[in-house]
Amino acid sequence: MTTYTPNINELNGRPQTAVPETDILQTAETLRWQIGHNFHEQLMEDIYTEAARIADRAVSRAGEKPRFDMDRTIDHIVTSRVWGFPLMVLLFTLVFWLTISGANVPSGWLATLFVDTLHPLLKEGAAAIGMPWWLSGFLIDGMYLATVWVISVMLPPMAIFFPLFTLLEDFGYLPRVAFNLDNIFRKSGAHGKQALSMMMGFGCNAAGVVATRVIDSPRERLIAIITNNFALCNGRWPTQILIASLFIGGLAPAYLAGFISAMAVVSIAVLGVLLSFAVSWGLSRTILKGEVSTFSLELPPYRPPRIWQTIYTSIIDRTLIVLWRAVMFALPAGAVIWLSANITIGGVSLAEYLIRFLNPVGLLIGLNGVILVAYIVAIPANEIVIPTVLMLTVLTTGTSGIGEGAGVMFELEGSAVRGLLDAGGWTMLTAVNLMLFSLIHNPCSTTIYTIYKETGSKKWTLIASLLPVVMGFVVIFFVAQVWRLVAGW
Repeated sequence: MTTYTPNINELNGRPQTAVPETDILQTAETLRWQIGHNFHEQLMEDIYTEAARIADRAVSRAGEKPRFDMDRTIDHIVTSRVWGFPLMVLLFTLVFWLTISGANVPSGWLATLFVDTLHPLLKEGAAAIGMPWWLSGFLIDGMYLATVWVISVMLPPMAIFFPLFTLLEDFGYLPRVAFNLDNIFRKSGAHGKQALSMMMGFGCNAAGVVATRVIDSPRERLIAIITNNFALCNGRWPTQILIASLFIGGLAPAYLAGFISAMAVVSIAVLGVLLSFAVSWGLSRTILKGEVSTFSLELPPYRPPRIWQTIYTSIIDRTLIVLWRAVMFALPAGAVIWLSANITIGGVSLAEYLIRFLNPVGLLIGLNGVILVAYIVAIPANEIVIPTVLMLTVLTTGTSGIGEGAGVMFELEGSAVRGLLDAGGWTMLTAVNLMLFSLIHNPCSTTIYTIYKETGSKKWTLIASLLPVVMGFVVIFFVAQVWRLVAGW
């Protein structure tokens, strides 16, 4: 008699083959003798040995001194109701301080290489081969300078931030952060696993949206998707770090500037977490009412970070991929900005028309027209907000730049950038509201597309896209009015 049985070929999608029953029995008999006659005894002995080892580690017996457990000892501190949250804030402050303090020097080196050295050589080479000024401006002053700004400003902070963040993840600390936040998420009407998707959102909001698949409840998954934008993604870190360094850190003595800047960035990140709680609470009691479900979170054991592997992984899988994505968006953005700055109607460029049109609204809410135009251009990627702001500021202020009529300047020293922004009418209110609006505004195009793919709904995609930007305008308008009221006193 012949029968069929599933095999590895079938599991791999290959055609099923016939296997004689006698061959199966013969193979089973051969394997039985190969494993030995005491297999079952050895198996049971191993099971009981492992059970005894686990019990000996976990059970405290009367009259015996409790055994020292490193994981439990650490967890008593990092998951403590008293020390858990202060330690979390302290660790993230340390990460941001190291990022801010360590990124300045390499950013300056890259700027010197790309802008001060290579840019003049490219311009001279273009002139030597007879390239028209508009073509060299489009390629070199527009696309090239926008791209090297992204590389110079983003690469050093990311090369520091991502390895540090990955080390915390590799050590086993980030699941403890999710454990600490679980109870608050449940009280706000959301699922405890939203803490995990939010932590993913700090790397990339699109990845955070995909990570909500771990939430079984469709209602709570929608809440997690809609609120994931309040987690500061990697594309918004450079904006936060630069503005905090130039304006907030500038208020403190030099030896405290880095720490104060880091605290400002941490405050914005914490505000984003609080907004996630608040919006989750509001959604769960209005358009997304329902019962709150629970889940069990297994904390992984602590393990020594694999430093070199972590650095390699974070550089290859995070830093370079994010940087490549930013460069891909910076190239066309630089071209668009250069064209809008050099195509004129009645002697006024298209960019200036749009900036003048939006400037009254921008000033009313504590920003300006340049920032609003920059955020329109930066819908594809948050990474290009700052280079767009600087290029448009040069255009509107008439600051002497690099190139022929391009209105583009890339001097990356902090004092020069601060001087340029001051010339553009920036105040402390502008800086604070930009940091707030960088946190509370529409998702990037990649995240919007991901939300649609995950929900399959235009309605929820529209809500997830418009709710943050409406909240952002309301928040910065309120801050601007209170700021001016207090300043008037």
